[in-house]
Amino acid sequence: MSKKQLRVQIFPDGQIKAEVLGIKGKGCTDYIAILEQLLDAETIESEYTSEYYETEKNRIQQQDSQTIKNR
Repeated sequence: MSKKQLRVQIFPDGQIKAEVLGIKGKGCTDYIAILEQLLDAETIESEYTSEYYETEKNRIQQQDSQTIKNR
């Protein structure tokens, strides 16, 4: 599993650039509202990295158990 990061850059003119790294798929967009609140800012433009178009691999472990009762 890759390391999840939020990278925020604040430029001298007040412009803010924020990136979500290590989150594949549309889940990265869940962080937009959080970043807007933390930075007291509003998103005016979004660009998507190649990770946005990938899917997160979730490991699913299934355990089967059976109980047999004697008659």
